[in-house]
Amino acid sequence: MEEHYKPLPIEQKVQADWDRSGVFTASEDTGKEKYYCLSMFPYPSGKLHMGHVRNYTIGDVISRFQRMQGKHVLQPMGWDAFGLPAENAAMQNRVHPADWTYSNIDYMRAQLKRLGFGYDWSRELATCDPEYYRWEQWFFLRLLKKGLVYKKTAPVNWCPHDQTVLANEQVIDGCCWRCDTHVEKKEISQWFLKITAYADELLTSLETLPGWPEQVRTMQANWIGRSEGVEMDFAVAGFDQPIRIYTTRPDTVMGVTYVAVAAEHPLALKAAAGNPEIAEFLESCKLMETSEAAMETMEKRGVYSGMQAVHPLTGEQVPVWIANFVLMNYGTGAVMSVPAHDQRDYEFAQKYRIAIKQVIHAADGGDDDISEHAFTHKGLLCNSAEFDGLSFGQAFSAIAEKLAALGKGERKTNFRLRDWGVSRQRYWGAPIPVVYCDSCGTVPVPDEQLPVTLPRDVVLDGSQSPLAAHPGFPHTNCPSCGKPARRETDTFDTFMESSWYFARYASRDADTAMLDSRANYWLPVDHYIGGIEHAILHLLYARFYTKLLRDEGLIVCDEPFKNLLTQGMVIAETFYQLDEHGHKHYFNLTQIDVERDAKGKIIAAKLSADGSPVTVGPVEKMSKSKNNGVDPQVLIDKYGADTVRLYTMFTSPPDQSLEWNDDGVEGAFRFLKRLWRIAHQHVDNGLPGKSLVAAEFDDAQKTLRRQLHHTLQKVTDDMARRHTFNTAIAANMELVNALNKFEDESEQGRVVRQEVLEAVVLMLAPIIPHVCQQLWEHLGHDGDIVMADWPVLDESALQLDVIDMVVQINGKLRGKFSVAVNATREQIEALVMADEHVQRYIDGKPVKKLIVVPQKLVNIVV
Repeated sequence: MEEHYKPLPIEQKVQADWDRSGVFTASEDTGKEKYYCLSMFPYPSGKLHMGHVRNYTIGDVISRFQRMQGKHVLQPMGWDAFGLPAENAAMQNRVHPADWTYSNIDYMRAQLKRLGFGYDWSRELATCDPEYYRWEQWFFLRLLKKGLVYKKTAPVNWCPHDQTVLANEQVIDGCCWRCDTHVEKKEISQWFLKITAYADELLTSLETLPGWPEQVRTMQANWIGRSEGVEMDFAVAGFDQPIRIYTTRPDTVMGVTYVAVAAEHPLALKAAAGNPEIAEFLESCKLMETSEAAMETMEKRGVYSGMQAVHPLTGEQVPVWIANFVLMNYGTGAVMSVPAHDQRDYEFAQKYRIAIKQVIHAADGGDDDISEHAFTHKGLLCNSAEFDGLSFGQAFSAIAEKLAALGKGERKTNFRLRDWGVSRQRYWGAPIPVVYCDSCGTVPVPDEQLPVTLPRDVVLDGSQSPLAAHPGFPHTNCPSCGKPARRETDTFDTFMESSWYFARYASRDADTAMLDSRANYWLPVDHYIGGIEHAILHLLYARFYTKLLRDEGLIVCDEPFKNLLTQGMVIAETFYQLDEHGHKHYFNLTQIDVERDAKGKIIAAKLSADGSPVTVGPVEKMSKSKNNGVDPQVLIDKYGADTVRLYTMFTSPPDQSLEWNDDGVEGAFRFLKRLWRIAHQHVDNGLPGKSLVAAEFDDAQKTLRRQLHHTLQKVTDDMARRHTFNTAIAANMELVNALNKFEDESEQGRVVRQEVLEAVVLMLAPIIPHVCQQLWEHLGHDGDIVMADWPVLDESALQLDVIDMVVQINGKLRGKFSVAVNATREQIEALVMADEHVQRYIDGKPVKKLIVVPQKLVNIVV
């Protein structure tokens, strides 16, 4: 055994052994309990960042631990390979998106292997592979046939630079999240998946996911947004259709003083015809950001339409306003406005001098004054004619019944969730497999013609849809009549690919079906690991897709992921200087000389190059824009993969943010060197030739074994239930420190040391597998530690021969004493009363009571 720890040759040897043995290749073994562990697959951007390293280390630790529990483990890896960055890179570097993507995949795959992740590489997939998206196209057409896919014209967020549609969540401060171009509103024809048909099930089945964080389930429930309310009509003179609104507060309907409609509402468009002021307002709304956060904080603006609506119960006329806070693609595109009982409506009414009418007062007689703000609580109705005095529940029913009797409204359950727009005007995505024929209309591409593949010879200049501009791709013949026809030139939203990849891993090599019976063996995923930023869209779409696959008869599970771990971000200090325009220019820590105080806080920072002062910014998520990232490859080359893995698992619990600290990396490396040194000294003296004999243990040996098995008990719980790998590592570090102080070189002492070293190596093997494999071999074992069993707890080792008890006299602590663990009450009383220290405090006073709490304390009352 080498005297010094040398990570590079150890890791190269161990990884080569894994490759030769194929130890991570999984098959369907019905004789074992299966365990499918999956980390969210990466976009092949070029290089791994520390967020990747942390995410995939967590998944690998869980997978390796479960394998040591005797389970049949699948841990695959692939690539979320379609997306806009590849097109942008193609334009910047004059390289084809496919070439850029596959080159990045090759590099990142090598990085993942260098970190020692135990993946079944035989199942590797890339979503840009036609053999993958062929089945996505096939499934889309099945959904089209079932009526779960449709096409319609709808207002969208449009990025004029990237020439594509953006989700609301992709619009930041009115600009595109990728290129920072100001986003416009635009009406275009798009394909939609009818996720709203599954809204109720998506909501109720969240209750079947106790293994998901409560925060994520709440976020999804809020996004789906089920509500009970009333839909009602406000007639408008000179307008063919009434304005239909939906409200969850029908109890306030008698307080309506205006109706507000969206800028895209047909009434607004009619009002704008011939009215320049209204037309200008509608144009300004097209530039407005419509994300939820932006809508909450933006200035509420509007314009009077010149039209009046008729109140469905009172018959009174109320003005119709066009307002920027009403969205056409949310609800009906119109709202009834009750400024007395809604703060947004109140502020709008105050701004435009619209009447405010109070119709609810506090049921408990509390403050319900509306002179400065709306009264938004539920209470008792007033100023509401026949409904006066009713509570919210009573008024809800009574008003709903009256509207229904008048034919002007009805009860309705609504969902905040909207259908999923899956059309994108980009090249690097899966083509949507339909053809448009003047004679036959919209025609699905026949199965035998799938996949519809992307042409290579495209012009990527950002000026228009590359497929629409291609000289050949749009032109085809109708599959039904054979006449000239046009291909759909939009591609799928890349969330489509990531919504079912976990199922395809299970039957990766199936070439005649999207999925086969192996998917039912492996699904659902037992543990899914990824960032909290995917809590809504990706996870919701994956759940939706799973239900679609189930209803198509391809799988039997209802949910894709049994347990979910959302890991925290990797964050680091930021450093910058301001230029003459006030713009920040960020510097990496490697470019900075810092001075820290005793607690590690930076007190001064300057550029290494010229000594100029640098401002220390806040700790933020590692990113290219803040230049505060750490290149994992540099750390791997310097310290080895195990040190990087150990540091990322030790610094914080997986679900919390990890604040980067270079000293911590050094500390992790020192621990591995110390563990290696202790093992080397033990092995160098020759492995013990006898087994444990419990009857021969002395006190020091018993104490070390007790700490070992207490550690094993804790670490097993940390790994299996709590997933707090940091505390599991800390417990092992304490055990190694105790072992380092254990100087017993007797044969029995060496047997105990062997037991402790073997247990430490087994407990740390999921986290630092390379060094543990090498130490396992040096400790006299053959085969892969990957396949070794988790150490077994020895309950007897936890038993104490002697325990400490405390003595209280008249409720005050007066001493401690040691007693045999099996001592009787009489023996304990005699021992205490014979103690000189105790007798001094009693001071000859008569003892009124002597209370013994077994194995804890003795309380004497004098």
